Amino acid sequence: MALPRNIRNRNTKFDKNITKRGQVPLGKAAERQEESPVPKTLIIFFLVVVVGSSLVQVLNLFRGGGGPPPPLQEEGP
Repeated sequence: MALPRNIRNRNTKFDKNITKRGQVPLGKAAERQEESPVPKTLIIFFLVVVVGSSLVQVLNLFRGGGGPPPPLQEEGP
């Protein structure tokens, strides 16, 4: 039983493509640039916030304001 023409065309197209899988020319791969999903400005902003807050904590530690508060003293009778 003969196959319909559209199925025969698909089969020949598939048979030609089966040997080319995984072989992308370097020109096509080099043209495509991977974009980061997060913008650079947002990354820089978070870095500034993290580094700035750590600097503030270190400065407070050296200044004497970084530790826990002193315990309360009770007055005697």
